[in-house]
Amino acid sequence: QVHLVESGGGSVEPGGSLRLSCAVSGLTSRYYYMAWYRQAPGKEREGVAVIDSGGSTNYADSVNGRFTISQDKAENTLTLQMNNLKPEDTGMYYCAVDSSSTWPDPLRRYSLLGNADFAHWGQGTQVTVSS
Repeated sequence: QVHLVESGGGSVEPGGSLRLSCAVSGLTSRYYYMAWYRQAPGKEREGVAVIDSGGSTNYADSVNGRFTISQDKAENTLTLQMNNLKPEDTGMYYCAVDSSSTWPDPLRRYSLLGNADFAHWGQGTQVTVSS
């Protein structure tokens, strides 16, 4: 059973940085997609960044150039480095994982930013950006 645990959230001032981590256990598939989503109060959950088992990535326009998603396969960890944070980045951040039976598809990777079609989710970590 896949289990995800996020950490690294906190409160920072605008322009600051945070690094989120997601410990992944129980994932046995050779091919997969991993992602970070976020949800602000009163808003729908939105995709932030996706990475596949080959290391290819997609980002939401709102974070492109500021956030970096990466994975450490040896440590079974998914990371989101967030720089130049803005108040609109405030929200609960979730990591998500979905297995694939085939080599990752770029179209599917892109679509996962918008459809949240992941089988496994963490409990989330809060990020607050405020002066």
